[in-house]
Amino acid sequence: MPIRIKNVADVLIGKELRTGAATQNGHEVVLGTAHMLIGENSRIVSQAAAEKLAEINRSLPPGIAATPVYNRTTLVDKTINTVSNNLLEGAALVIVVLFIALGNLRAALITALIIPLSMLFTISGMVAGNVSANLLSLGALDFGIIVDGAVIIVENCIRRIALEQKKLRRELTTSERFEIVFDASKEVRRALLFGQLIIMVVYLPVFALSGVEGKMFHPMAFTVLLALLGAVFLSITFVPAAVALFLSGKMMEKEGTAVLWAKKLYAPALDSAMNNKGLTVTIAVVIITLSLLLTTRMGSEFVPNLDEEDIALHAIRIPGTSLSTAIEMQNELEEAIKRFSEVKRVFSKIGTAEIATDPMPPSVADIFIIIKPQSEWSGKYRNKEELIAAMEKAVREVPGNNFEFTQPIQMRFNELLSGVRADVAVKVFGDDLDVMLTTAERIEKIIKNIPGAADVRIEQITGLPVLSIQMDRTKMARYGLNGNDIQDAINIAIGGRTAGLIFEGDRRFELQVRLPETIRSDLGSLKRLPIKLPPVLVPAVGQNAQPALAPIYVALEEVANIEIVKGPNQISRENGKRRVVITANVRGRDIGSFVMEAEKQIIKHIKLPPGYWLSWGGQFEQLVLAAERLQIVIPLALGFVFFLLYIMLNSFRDSLLVFSAVPLAITGGIVALWLRDIPLSISAGVGFIAMSGVAVLDGLVLISFIRDLRQQGLPLNDAIRTGSLLRLRPVLITTWVESLGFLPMAISTSTGAEVQRTLATVMIGSTLSQSLLSLLVLPVLYQLTHRSNRS
Repeated sequence: MPIRIKNVADVLIGKELRTGAATQNGHEVVLGTAHMLIGENSRIVSQAAAEKLAEINRSLPPGIAATPVYNRTTLVDKTINTVSNNLLEGAALVIVVLFIALGNLRAALITALIIPLSMLFTISGMVAGNVSANLLSLGALDFGIIVDGAVIIVENCIRRIALEQKKLRRELTTSERFEIVFDASKEVRRALLFGQLIIMVVYLPVFALSGVEGKMFHPMAFTVLLALLGAVFLSITFVPAAVALFLSGKMMEKEGTAVLWAKKLYAPALDSAMNNKGLTVTIAVVIITLSLLLTTRMGSEFVPNLDEEDIALHAIRIPGTSLSTAIEMQNELEEAIKRFSEVKRVFSKIGTAEIATDPMPPSVADIFIIIKPQSEWSGKYRNKEELIAAMEKAVREVPGNNFEFTQPIQMRFNELLSGVRADVAVKVFGDDLDVMLTTAERIEKIIKNIPGAADVRIEQITGLPVLSIQMDRTKMARYGLNGNDIQDAINIAIGGRTAGLIFEGDRRFELQVRLPETIRSDLGSLKRLPIKLPPVLVPAVGQNAQPALAPIYVALEEVANIEIVKGPNQISRENGKRRVVITANVRGRDIGSFVMEAEKQIIKHIKLPPGYWLSWGGQFEQLVLAAERLQIVIPLALGFVFFLLYIMLNSFRDSLLVFSAVPLAITGGIVALWLRDIPLSISAGVGFIAMSGVAVLDGLVLISFIRDLRQQGLPLNDAIRTGSLLRLRPVLITTWVESLGFLPMAISTSTGAEVQRTLATVMIGSTLSQSLLSLLVLPVLYQLTHRSNRS
């Protein structure tokens, strides 16, 4: 009677072992992710994916719907809307200031036309250069800086036309007006061109930034350069032509009330500064010194965090947690989160997907919490910080989980930067995992006590249940077994072995032989796994019988020790060396001061064995790298500025005088950041680089005008006083328009405003301090350096 396979085994269609799952609002679902190719535009790709999803929905069977759960376009549209509003509000403020300060409607309108024309030039260049409009590329545009050159030319033209009409006591003819405008434009053109060129040159070192900061700030520098280039071209071509054509009729140089009030304050202040030169210079030096000392008490961060409005939650469970158990725990967790009325949707990825682009064990889950607009909140929580605090308290009550709170894009950003998803990481390198783990546990306790630390944890490197089979070589030798005999038996029984292929049309499937799940998961059954011994010759029994080789088996437990032990969950390496990572998020303070305090405590209390060392990762790692690059870039930018000043003025002393506006400007930026409790960052560094160019423009125009008056025969002190008073109005106008152009960015609270706020604060503070100090300090310094040559 034949014995078939079905008599000794179960033959059935199997399935692949699940390594991941997805849930939404406490129920299991199917989750898909659209991946974007490198260099593509996220907004365009997201919109195309949404359109394709709508097309797919039309072909799905009833009861099944594909719903987008997270679309990056939403965030992109909100940030673009923030940038657009800030630019429009800034442009409106600049135009209003021009109308008030110039005292001539037509002159203000001509100056204001630079804004749309330069933006047309900029956008055309962005299209040609394949630069997208985003939070950073458009975030540094200040229409006040863009119209600076036009303001200087228009103001000087109005002054010269009014003086000529007063001299002749009649209106100018067309030819006379053209000649006066040409001479007035020529009078300030050289200083204007060099001033604007200096502003453009200081942006060039930004292109020297590499890595993440380079990718972030290169588009910004490119856009600003385009806008300035367009503004300079229009200022020396369109503006003089428009002034000559349209500023006809009787022209009176009337100063606004604000300018007259400023002159009444400035004239005695200037006289006082000139009469007390030593005190004036001493006060300026003290202010610069104190502001530089103030930076030692300010925090630091890589870049300001963008509030994405949504929340990402990284849930970590005990190593070895099965997928089915993880799903149950996840459903319970999502139910707890969904109780918050502010939550629109919560969905999760558990373990590893079919296409393993983001491999994780089943014990780890990424949870995405989509928040309703704040206008739809119940009013129980005033802001996102309060909501996160309450949510953290609620999820901590769900047993068996450890958490990290972050944001969807920020989580991926941190992971791409340094391989960890938290803000800060301490990496312990060495050889012995036990020593490294012990050291990491001590570091974890220290970091937990640092103010601002949140979600502190050590990566799971131990605790994974492992089936350990240790072969007893002595017993194996007695039975005549070798390692391959036992390993083959275990491999076939537990892992399975392919015995052939089954074809169904074009499809083919592997035929696998292995023990059923009930035996593979039962330790007692595995101990009784029969291991075939070398065949033994059985003597013949009977007259015609022949000797035969009889198979003999021994149980696995007779030749091996079988037990479940805790093994390593993962062994991470970096640059070929083992590492253990302690991660933490920072809340309520800046990353720089947090790391400095933590580093001091670790050095004080932790002594590493020989051959072991620590390094810091996360955003702090990028901050250090970018700061090192800025230490090269900023001196390079300042060197360019001084070189151009020397070419323009052909005097080392005068170049140094104009260059003194840079430290005077930096003081205001530092104080403004300190008053607003904004830490230093790469955004602030770029702001200071940009301000170093803007700062010298007013000083360059002032010194150039004083030099021209001296060449006309005025004595030194008269030239300084006359030039300072005559240049007060253009300096005030440029100060007002530059400050007000950035004001909407500095006070905005909408999505994406955090990124612009730092740069705008630096520019406003620097502009105010540079104008105030330069108007008083530069004349004093000029008199001190030229008093030996009064002729």
